[in-house]
Amino acid sequence: MTLRGARVVLRPTVPSDVPSLAAIRATPEVYARWRGGEDLVAEVREDLAEPGAEQLTIEDEGVVIGLIQWSAEADPDYRHASIDIYLDPAVHGRGLGTDAVRTLARHLFTDHGHHRIVIDPAADNAAAIRCYGKVGFRPVGIMRSYERGPDGTWHDGLLMDLLAEELTP
Repeated sequence: MTLRGARVVLRPTVPSDVPSLAAIRATPEVYARWRGGEDLVAEVREDLAEPGAEQLTIEDEGVVIGLIQWSAEADPDYRHASIDIYLDPAVHGRGLGTDAVRTLARHLFTDHGHHRIVIDPAADNAAAIRCYGKVGFRPVGIMRSYERGPDGTWHDGLLMDLLAEELTP
């Protein structure tokens, strides 16, 4: 299924997207958050084969600018979706990430019947936190020593969530 936002298109990721996505993952800004081995092409292929996650390539004017993925908790008593995203730093600051997150959130609420979505940026990733806040995500709390960084030390994450009625237009 292809989803259209105000500016971006989210479409199923295909094998020919892998080199572009690996190049984006290799940029210092994205690599610092998403990391990966020496062979990022292989890493992206592995990510795309991950069971339980659905990846969508983000395009702006026909150009691949990133990837957004989602997964769902299946237990009916805890049912919700989660989102992850990375964008080419060359397009940061243009509202494209906000558009992509809003577009996917709308799809998850409307077409999949989710009532809640979570996202978990690094606590020091102010740009991502601002982006998600524009969509309506709210901070839930700090997850202390949540993720190991490339230097081997633990870093905090911020759990944010969005209820269907809080999605901004």
